[in-house]
Amino acid sequence: MKKLIVLLLAMLMVFGLAGCASEDPNVKSEGVMTYAEYVAADLDDKVVIEGYVQATQSWWDNKITVYLQDGEGGYFLYEMACSEEDAAKLVPGVKICVTGYKGAWAGEVEVMDATFTFVEGAGKWTAKPVDLTDSLNKGNLITYQNRLASFNDMTIEEISYKNGEPGDDIYVTVSKNGKNYDFCVERYLTGPDTDVYKKVGELKKGDVVDIEGFVYWYEGINTHITSVK
Repeated sequence: MKKLIVLLLAMLMVFGLAGCASEDPNVKSEGVMTYAEYVAADLDDKVVIEGYVQATQSWWDNKITVYLQDGEGGYFLYEMACSEEDAAKLVPGVKICVTGYKGAWAGEVEVMDATFTFVEGAGKWTAKPVDLTDSLNKGNLITYQNRLASFNDMTIEEISYKNGEPGDDIYVTVSKNGKNYDFCVERYLTGPDTDVYKKVGELKKGDVVDIEGFVYWYEGINTHITSVK
């Protein structure tokens, strides 16, 4: 009897692990756009998308800004309608279905006037950063917009604070192969109490770092930094 119980428990564990491993981030519900269909949509078009929460900015006034991703690409949900109760549930890995309108501001493509529902029964999934170090000088960098990415051996050129003092966004100018890029520590994503905010504030010109963050766009790449090593 004991052997039978042990065998059953082992089988349940195997099936459980298989279920976790089989989560396909590109599976969509009926009527939901693929990432390619979303990209092809015109600005101001209504869009219906699904993806997995990777991070959120601070909730306020029944709105929250979300970094969302599936296996093909990333989405930026700007000030999506959300109760405080639901905001607490938007943790990394949770799958949601979003309805809104495709918009753009300063080159950043985003979903505006969005509402959402949780996708019941979906497993959790979080993206691994794609290494874009060698893509910095290539023309296809924008195709990775809003995805979690890594940039290695970047040289710090300048660190400055919005409004001139700690507490607000940190503007980070980095260079690679003789060209400068403007990155950012977004205070509503990684605020003054986070390790990354404190660590970036201590960096000096000439420091060489590995950076991870979301490929935000502001008249060019303006990665929202989430990690610095």
